[in-house]
Amino acid sequence: MIEKKLVIVGGGPAGMAAAISAYEHGVSDILLIDREPYLGGILNQCIHTGFGLKYFKETLTGPEYAGRFIKKIKDISQIEVSLNTFVASLNKNKTLTVLKPGLLVEIKPEALIMATGCREKTREMMHIAGTRPAGIFSAGLAQKLINIEGLIPGREVVIIGSGDIGLIMARRFTLEGAKVKAVIEIRQKSRGLARNIAQCIEDFNIPIFFNHKILRIFGRDRVEKISVCKVDNNLNIIPDTTFEIACDTAVLSAGLIPENELIEMAGVEIDKKTNTPVTNELNKTSILGIFVCGNSFKIYDIVDSVTEDSFIAGQQAAEYLGRLR
Repeated sequence: MIEKKLVIVGGGPAGMAAAISAYEHGVSDILLIDREPYLGGILNQCIHTGFGLKYFKETLTGPEYAGRFIKKIKDISQIEVSLNTFVASLNKNKTLTVLKPGLLVEIKPEALIMATGCREKTREMMHIAGTRPAGIFSAGLAQKLINIEGLIPGREVVIIGSGDIGLIMARRFTLEGAKVKAVIEIRQKSRGLARNIAQCIEDFNIPIFFNHKILRIFGRDRVEKISVCKVDNNLNIIPDTTFEIACDTAVLSAGLIPENELIEMAGVEIDKKTNTPVTNELNKTSILGIFVCGNSFKIYDIVDSVTEDSFIAGQQAAEYLGRLR
């Protein structure tokens, strides 16, 4: 059993900001855990600009934004970083069961900050009928394949949903020489930021269909086409409006869900509709000493807001630990 003052799970922008804040507020024994081989989280694959406008007052790419916090973390010897480390379970006493290469350990912190981020909604959550061929990707996976692995998932693409990652990937596919046939959005307006509609869709003349939904995906070995229809303001299908779009790739961008299975395992009260902790205070949970920050607490539009939220979580954890002394 390893004992620590403060453990932070998640080495993305939320976890790093929380660790730095906790240190600045007097916590000297901090363990920062991440399952990836590098700190930075999702920012490592977000090579587009638009980060840091609020916090740093300048435009940065995702890796540049993350890099500034990684440098701070490396300069603070009191923050221990454990990468390639997977948290398998968490109990109500805040004890973590952790897997590292060739090692299984239990860690017992006095305070715990969960900065586990979020995951993308799946095809099943969107209720899209049809076959299950190759060529169906979440927007985040498509982004990783292009930006990290250097692979093009497809050449004729339809984006389903207009979340920010989907809008950004519409531009990214276009820049890589693929043809984005359409962006299909079931609602009357985009789910993404206005700047992404302007910079990623309008500037590249990509067709976007509001009040439309995907009915079915067709294809045996690979996606061949999709059928689309128009819906009214109550999301009911309008008869005789169905049409088809030939494509080889369908990219899903229907929104994000906070990743909170670990705290639910520990007995934290969770809102089943949003998958977020039930609480009246920012970053706190129903279990004393367990804090949640960043996109695992609520979904934010920009990373600068995640950073500000997480600095507060680090301060709250420091104040909690101070009361234990």
